[in-house]
Amino acid sequence: MVRRICVVTATRAEYGLLRPLIAALQADDAVSLQLVVTGAHLSPEFGLTWKQIEADGFAIDAKVEMLLAGDTATATAKSMGLALSGFADVFARLQPQFLVMLGDRYEMLAVAAAATLFRIPIAHLHGGETTEGAYDEAFRHAITKCAHLHFTATDDYRRRVVQLGEDPARVFNVGAIGIDSIKTLPLLSREQLLPQLGLTEDERYWLVTYHPVTLADGDAVTEVDALVDALLAQAGTRIIVTGANADTGGRAVNARWQHWQAQHPDRLALFASLGSLRYLSAVKHAIAVVGNSSSGIIEAPSLGVTTLDIGARQQGRVRAGSVHHVAPTAQALAEGLAHVASASARQAAASQNNPYGDGGTTDRIMAVLRETDFASLLVKRFHDLPPA
Repeated sequence: MVRRICVVTATRAEYGLLRPLIAALQADDAVSLQLVVTGAHLSPEFGLTWKQIEADGFAIDAKVEMLLAGDTATATAKSMGLALSGFADVFARLQPQFLVMLGDRYEMLAVAAAATLFRIPIAHLHGGETTEGAYDEAFRHAITKCAHLHFTATDDYRRRVVQLGEDPARVFNVGAIGIDSIKTLPLLSREQLLPQLGLTEDERYWLVTYHPVTLADGDAVTEVDALVDALLAQAGTRIIVTGANADTGGRAVNARWQHWQAQHPDRLALFASLGSLRYLSAVKHAIAVVGNSSSGIIEAPSLGVTTLDIGARQQGRVRAGSVHHVAPTAQALAEGLAHVASASARQAAASQNNPYGDGGTTDRIMAVLRETDFASLLVKRFHDLPPA
């Protein structure tokens, strides 16, 4: 019997991670794939990345407009309300038998809430992780409690999901799905990539992504300014920036990047989205990945590239030795850039083992889904740990 499995994606990064699994579901004769896009995918400001999804050969079954133009907590909360209302209509129409979602964003919390009301069992990827500087931390664990199957990226994260009261028999360490794209996509050579970034063949570049630290008191714009000063001081290098996501404060960060691009068009180039192929290719050929994106922690080590992780946003994540953490201060940034660009750090990164695995995550997830009776998942019991 063909089973209706719905996948929801709201951001370019999330889609890039889910892409191998979406392709596997589409290719499975026992699955009727339902693909729903929402959030930043539908916004011109964030690159209209739903077009890339269709260009990759996937049919979109529904689009849920929910992203308000504001950059405040009020606008973000209202966007969540729009998402909850929009997904009520979508789930009523599509009637999925199972829902697949990834991560920790506010859009996904609204989706999980709607699915719970519709009695749709949920598979959640990348649960059990911690990001101490972002409100995603709370959203991720809330989604875990809504979900019925759990696909974690490390054993430590699996233990944490069980600690949250989930049945160990439903929690699977499958590794990080982003590594599958590294193993399967035909990444661009340096010669192929550089013209697409507006660079010449002899130019070296930093790959930068900086998101707001939504639980911190610091000023994200001031931190961007400090980072730009440190990067501009690195003579003979270019700065390739991918824009911040649609979090509270994200638009202010992107406006500041636009300011600096206008001031230094010969040094800094800003892209709303590079897409999975160009982004991973850009990671591979960069001096280092710089900023506070999870890709610098999860994917970059598999490409043998150093990462300068800045500030509190990703604090708490398991990380490889090639990831160097610094505070968002002028001196720390300068010292950090020098470290990750050093020959010794780059050489060590080239042979670094990635704690998030070496690929094959999609196959492991598909094997579990094929063996699972979705209807049996809905009733959950809280799994108590043995008394201390």
